[in-house]
Amino acid sequence: MTGFHVAQVNIGRIVAPLDGPELADFVAQLPEINALADHSPGFVWRMVDDDGEDSTGLRPDGDDGMLLINCSTWESVEALRDFAYHTDHLRVLSRRREWFQRLDGPHQALWWVPAGHHPSVAEAMERIATLREQGPGPLAFTFRDPHPAPVAAG
Repeated sequence: MTGFHVAQVNIGRIVAPLDGPELADFVAQLPEINALADHSPGFVWRMVDDDGEDSTGLRPDGDDGMLLINCSTWESVEALRDFAYHTDHLRVLSRRREWFQRLDGPHQALWWVPAGHHPSVAEAMERIATLREQGPGPLAFTFRDPHPAPVAAG
């Protein structure tokens, strides 16, 4: 263990209001996919809103209500990758164009946090901005260009 966990954020602008019929299938699958994450090897924490179930009530861009955020921490990039691309999460991910608009620029970022740290919405949005402005690096990276965990001072 390095004393660090990998944090991930992804954002998406939904094609219609969350309570509309266009998003009904997406919303119906959230409890199942969140439970899958919660019980996946290497999972540590995920961001939730005041209802404590998911993060759909958070507003990373103010009052618009159309931009959703998902943020979590994992023991390793490999554990996160396994969940994202080798579980039923991929089934939902493969349908993202039905529910989310294509964004200009990055919609996902990964970065290292001290074990036990829970990123805020502002911190997560800053990491996407860092990736957009600077490209992949130790402060924000992607699955395609991962960076190693920092070496803990000791």
